[in-house]
Amino acid sequence: MITLARRPATTDAPARRGLLRRNRDFRLLYLGEVTGKFGSSLTGLALPLIAATVLHTGPLGVSALTAATWLPWLLIGLPAGAWVDRLPRRTVMLCSAAASLLLYLTVPVAGALGLLGYPQLIAVAFCAGTSSVFFQTAYTALLPAVVDAADRGEGNAKLHGSASAAQLVGLGSGGTIAQLLGPVNSLLANTVTFLLSLLCTSRIKAREERPAAAPRNLRQEVGEGLRLVLGDPWLRTFLCFGGLSNLALTAYQSIQVVYLLDQAKLSQDLIGTLIAAAGLGGILGAAVARRVGTALGTARAMLLFQLVLPTLVLLIPLTAPGLGTVCYLVGGMAVSAGVVAGNVLRATFNQRYVPADLLGRISATTAVVVYGTMPLGALLAGVLGQTLGLEPAMWVSCAGVPLAALALLLSPVRRQRDLPERPMAAPVR
Repeated sequence: MITLARRPATTDAPARRGLLRRNRDFRLLYLGEVTGKFGSSLTGLALPLIAATVLHTGPLGVSALTAATWLPWLLIGLPAGAWVDRLPRRTVMLCSAAASLLLYLTVPVAGALGLLGYPQLIAVAFCAGTSSVFFQTAYTALLPAVVDAADRGEGNAKLHGSASAAQLVGLGSGGTIAQLLGPVNSLLANTVTFLLSLLCTSRIKAREERPAAAPRNLRQEVGEGLRLVLGDPWLRTFLCFGGLSNLALTAYQSIQVVYLLDQAKLSQDLIGTLIAAAGLGGILGAAVARRVGTALGTARAMLLFQLVLPTLVLLIPLTAPGLGTVCYLVGGMAVSAGVVAGNVLRATFNQRYVPADLLGRISATTAVVVYGTMPLGALLAGVLGQTLGLEPAMWVSCAGVPLAALALLLSPVRRQRDLPERPMAAPVR
C-alpha cells in the first residue's frame, strides 16, 4: 500500500485568499472533477437517447444501461479499494480517465461506420462504470494529499457545490448538444471533458510515498476494510444511512418524470426546467454547509441537513399545474440542499477521521453499499408504480428520504455536538 505525504502548509499566502487561488494542485483537481461531472451528465442523457431514438430499445433496455453503469460497484468495489491503496492514486485516475475516453469514443466511431448496436452500448456502460469505480476511489483518497487538513472543509464545499452546478449545466445543455450533433455524436463532447480531466490530473504534483514494507494479501486488505467500517460506530452509521438514503432518493427520482407527466400533467419543457431549478439547492447547500456546521456543530448540522430539511420532499407528490409547481420546486431544492450539504460535512469528516493509507479501501467499502442500493431503489419504485399506481409509489418513495435519517438518530450522531476530528484508532497489524 502507499502512504500519502501531507502537503506542506502554505505560510506565504494571505489567509483571506481562496483555496482555488493559493493551491495549484487543488485548482487542477477541481477543474478535472468539475469537467468530469459535466461530462457524466451529458453521458447520462446521451446513452438513453441513443438506445431509445437510434436503436429503438424499449424501457427495459434503457433502464438496463443505468444498471450496467452501477453494477461494477457491486462486483469490484471492495477489491478496487485495496488496489487503490497499493497504487499511486494519480496514476489510477489517469488510466481510468483515458479508458473512459476511449470507450465513449467507440460509440460515434461505430455509428459513423454503421456498426453501432445495443450490445456495444451495454458493454461501454459497464466498462466505463468500472473505470469510474477506480477513478472515484482514487480521487477520494488523493484529496487529503492535495489539501491541508485545515482547508478540507472549504475544499469539499467547493468541489461538491461546483460539481452540482456542472451537472445542472450538463443536464440543461445535453439536450441541445444532442439536437445539434445527434445523440450518437453528442458523446464527442464528453470525450473533450475526459481530455481536460487527463490534462489537469497529469499536472498535479502532490507527492505519494511508498513505504518500504511489501503489500499484504489482497483478501486480507479487503477484509480489513470491511472490519473497519462495520466495527466503527461512526463509519457504520454513515454506511447504513448512505445506503438507505440513496435507495429512497433513487426510487423517487426514477419515477418523477413519469409522475410529473402523467399525474401532475406538466409539460416536458416545464419538467426539465423544474428539475434543473431544484438542483440549484445543491449549490446553496454546499455554500452554507461549513458555516452551519461551525455554528451548530457538525453532528447537529448533519441531522438538520439529512433529517429536518428533507421532510419537505413530501411536497413533491402535491405538485400540480400552476402554483402547484412550487411544491416540486421547494421540495426538490430542500432535498438537493440537504444531500449536498451533508456530503460536504461527511467527506470532511472521513478525510480527518480515516488514516490516509486506509482511505481508499474504506471509501470503496462504503461505496459498494451506498451505490449498490441505487439500482435496487429504481427497481423498487418501478414495482410499486406498477402494482400500486404512480401516486402511492411517489408518496412511499418520498417518505423514505427523511425516514432514512433514522439511522442517524439511532447512532452516536444524536448525542454529540460535533463529529470526531481526531483520526480513528489504527488497526492492529
